[in-house]
Amino acid sequence: MGDSSAPAPGPDAGSAAGSAGDLTGKRAVVTGAGSGIGAAVARRLAATGATVVAVDHAAAEVRAVAAEIGGHPLVMDLSDPETAAAAGEGADIVVNNAGMQHVAPVHRFPPDVFSRLLTVMVESPFRIIRAALPTMYARSWGRIVNVSSVHGLRASPLKSAYVTAKHGLEGLSKTVALEAAGYGVTSNCICPGYVRTPLVEQQVADHATLHRVPREQVIEDVLLARTAVKRLVEPDEVAELAAWLCGPASSSVTGASFPMDGGWGAH
Repeated sequence: MGDSSAPAPGPDAGSAAGSAGDLTGKRAVVTGAGSGIGAAVARRLAATGATVVAVDHAAAEVRAVAAEIGGHPLVMDLSDPETAAAAGEGADIVVNNAGMQHVAPVHRFPPDVFSRLLTVMVESPFRIIRAALPTMYARSWGRIVNVSSVHGLRASPLKSAYVTAKHGLEGLSKTVALEAAGYGVTSNCICPGYVRTPLVEQQVADHATLHRVPREQVIEDVLLARTAVKRLVEPDEVAELAAWLCGPASSSVTGASFPMDGGWGAH
């Protein structure tokens, strides 16, 4: 990296945009941007020059992120799909990241919770993408990044709604990739394992309290039991891949799913 004899960098190298390239003038919509992966993606895309619309139902949190990056907050509850389309209108980039979790066996899973998870993680992304595509098609350029999960590729017990939703998001992403390719629009999924987010941290804390074991033991013995890389994925790692998928180097990458699971899926 420090080779002084290397050729002079191109226009994208060495800038705040880094490997994502310069996205100045692009309107990027990021859902679930109030914390975790969404906040990291919002910050990373803002660093490329994109104008970021940060979407979340948590008003204070998303407004703080938007203020930090010079973006625009959009307080929205994605469990109401009728309002979701407004987020996608005029977007050049869509990052569908918002999600939720509920753990229960299928025979005890609350039907209303099952429906709400699918609404937030499948129907609302569909509405947002559907609203964004006409502008992308007209401009012959667009990037759609769907933050899926290793559970979009593999199943686990007790997570029927989450696994179903992420599999559905994968199917939606691939269908959009096939339809949109001729318009210069790409659609891809990122499939992280356990990421260091407030949601996961709370799951760890609850498990540690319930079973009276140290937090570190929960992470290693429960969350990372099947993972070769024995650490949580950091939100900034997911954001870096998302930014690359939005940049010029990924124009031929579409319909793909990128595991970022520390080797979980290699078993």
